[in-house]
Formats: sequence, C-alpha cells, structure tokens
Amino acid sequence: MTRESSALVLLAGAALLLSFKSLGPPDAKPGKLRVFLLAGQSNMEGQAVVDLDHEEHYNGGRGTLAKLLEEPEFETRWGWVRDGEGEWQAREDVGVWYRSAHEEKKGPLSIGYAVYGGRHHFGPELALGKVLGDRFDDPVLLVKACWGGKSLHVDFRPPSAGGEVGPYFGRMFEELDAALTDVGAAFPEWKELEPVVEGFVWFQGWNDGCDDEATRSYAGNLERLIGDVREQLSSKELPVVIGQTGNMNSPALHAAQRAGAKAAGRDGPAAFVETEAFLRKPEDSPNTTHGHHWFGNAESYLLIGDALGESMVELLPKPR
Repeated sequence: MTRESSALVLLAGAALLLSFKSLGPPDAKPGKLRVFLLAGQSNMEGQAVVDLDHEEHYNGGRGTLAKLLEEPEFETRWGWVRDGEGEWQAREDVGVWYRSAHEEKKGPLSIGYAVYGGRHHFGPELALGKVLGDRFDDPVLLVKACWGGKSLHVDFRPPSAGGEVGPYFGRMFEELDAALTDVGAAFPEWKELEPVVEGFVWFQGWNDGCDDEATRSYAGNLERLIGDVREQLSSKELPVVIGQTGNMNSPALHAAQRAGAKAAGRDGPAAFVETEAFLRKPEDSPNTTHGHHWFGNAESYLLIGDALGESMVELLPKPR
C-alpha cells in the first residue's frame, strides 16, 4: 500500500470516529461512560472454562471456574463472581460489548463474553472489568475487538508499518463505533452519558511467534500499532497495556513485546505485563492439549485480567 493510500485509511478511520461523542483524555467530570478497547486474538476472545466437566473432553472439570471456587483460598479472592446462592453474578456498573462471528453479546459484566455460545467460557475481561469498575465512580464499558488466529504482521498490520494494511486494524474501530452507537439500546441507563475512550489493552502474539519474520518485526509493528491506534482515537496520551504471550515458549517474541511497549511508552503511557507465571499445568486444567489457550484454565485468565487491569489503573490519570 502506498503512503497516499495509507493516509486515506487513517482519514477514513477518523471520519468513522466522528460519531463518537467524546474521545481523548478524561477530565474526571461526572456523567461519563469510561470506555476501554480490548483487542487481540483467541486468548482475548476468551477460552477459560466456567463449568464444563466431561471427564474425557474437559478433564473432569479440573481447573474450571466452578471447580476452583470449591477451594477456600480461591473462593476468598475470586468468590465475588458468584452470589450466596451459587449463581453467577453480574456487575451492573461495568458493561461488555462483544461481537463474535455468530452473535452479539452485550450486557453487565459476568461470565459468558467469549467466542463460544452460551455461558461456559470467559476471557480476561472478567477480572479486568472488576479492577476498572472499582477504579471509577462512572460506569465502565469494555469493547472486545478480537479474532482467533490473527497476526500483527499481516492481519492487524497498522498503516504506518507500510505494505498492505491488515483488515483487522480497521475492524477494531468498526467494532468500537458499533458498540458506542449501540449504547442506548444495549444499556438504556447509560444513553445520556458521554463516552470517553480511556485506554487500549492488547493481548496477542501467538501467530507471530510461530513465524520468524513476524517475530523479528513484532517490536516495530507493535510500536506502530499503538501509535496508529492513538492517532485514530485522536488521543496522543491514550494509556496502552500489552499482555505478554506468556503461554508460549518464545523468548524472542517476549523480548519483542517488551521492546514494542517500551518504544510506545516514549510517546504516551504504555506498559508491558508479564504473564508467564500464570500458566498452569495441563493436568490441572480442563483442556489438557490446548497450551495455545492456556489449557482453558480459569485461574490463568483471572490472573491475566487482574494484572492487565491493575497495570491500566497505574497508567490512568489519578482521580481529582
């Protein structure tokens, strides 16, 4: 793609975002809807298992959210996801909007905002949403824009990287625009609030880690992605959090993710979050052969979401 056509992509994105009521730095005034864009590939889609316990297909439920909550120590930290009757709770001051290939899922924060139908899976948004909900008096909306099996090198390739712009770069903003356009219908109680895009969370890397050229290019592509996201959202100081692909044994990819985050941090607040310590053993997890999906382990996804959220809180402007 030429420089001229790349510029056209950016201009088109800017025009698309004119429908947003507010973008850019928050001003801490009341009556805001605090919006966060969560992007990436399948692990952002959500692969953690809630309650499926077939002995053959889900390892008897080992490592599921339901099974882990039977442990007192786990229940003490994460028991907020269920009420006293054992029903999965919904947090009304935090909303989630996610459009998979098959359906739109939108409503208060709870389990079920994953790529699969039903309410048997979740992603980083569950714990991340709690952390961000606790940070604001205003309501929070998490917009998930994520697709499995996609690379930064090709599928999400940002305009400033040169070459053909990845189709999923533009789709991130299409999802964001659709979510904000839908706020009045999906969340009627928030229809009068002014949406403010507060931050961007990126959790992606597996496909690039499987390709030498993509791995070598990852740091530069990530820096450019963040810069182009900030430009599209007209927010040079947009806080950005990058989650490490900690379930993949690729020191080169991890170093590139860290380097890309550090480079992006020269132009605005950005952080790299290590996640390797959150990987659990396959025999203690529901999907014993799915290492690319953290073996579907619920604790892994809760710890990841919690760490991403805490990192974002550190980057956000302090309450005034």
